[in-house]
Amino acid sequence: MVQRIAIGMLIVIAMMAIFAGRIAPAHYAMQFRELPNSPPSHQHWLGTDDVGRDRFSRVLYGTRISLLLAPAAALLSTLLAAILGGLPGYLGGTWSRLALSCVDLFLSLPWLFVIIMARGLLPLDVSPMTSALLTFLLLGLLGWAFSARVLRASAANLRNAGFVLQARASGLRGVRLFVVHVLPNLKPILMAQFWISIPVFILAEANLGILGLGITEPMPSWGGLLRELEGMFSLSDAPWKLVPLALLVLVVSCFELALNKEEYAV
Repeated sequence: MVQRIAIGMLIVIAMMAIFAGRIAPAHYAMQFRELPNSPPSHQHWLGTDDVGRDRFSRVLYGTRISLLLAPAAALLSTLLAAILGGLPGYLGGTWSRLALSCVDLFLSLPWLFVIIMARGLLPLDVSPMTSALLTFLLLGLLGWAFSARVLRASAANLRNAGFVLQARASGLRGVRLFVVHVLPNLKPILMAQFWISIPVFILAEANLGILGLGITEPMPSWGGLLRELEGMFSLSDAPWKLVPLALLVLVVSCFELALNKEEYAV
């Protein structure tokens, strides 16, 4: 029951984000210069920010950015994990040991700090869309290590499975055997790692945005919206500013509740 409620809430939030252009009262970059930092009203449900942009519109568009690009980053990291973890695990021997060493090296590094350092080395004065693509591309390229370790172990267990031995006896070898027979049997684990990665990347983008290394203005993102909380002295000053934080916590929690732990157990 809880899982269904979580999935339903994710669907509702995703639909609102996808149709943000029709739901939002204004474009995320439109400024109402006569109403900077205004409280919630009939026209602006969550008030306006310090330059007069409608907060409700920016929350909707920021949610769309995260819910569209985080799955794309998760897909990229899962594909890399299958190649860099699953394939060496199936091949075994030196390939497996080399892959394990690389994965252990990546896992020994503070993942978030590596992302912050890598993003800091990239140009910051780029267009908002370019910064969004760079941010989530970076997350996908650096977030594969944990999934690769899981896939390496799972692929190694399939090396001597009956259907693999039969395919090998019929003349199918190497990478082709892995793609045709082993990879389809890793599909449940691949799906599990994909869904687990999405909330991780959402939180990682939020951390980058808070530090000013995420998506650039005027395009909104959850990280950029959370930067407004830096100047708050108390929760009673402007509680409507906490809506992006509450929505972020809600979405991440729903992803965690929606995952069937027993089904995805490895």
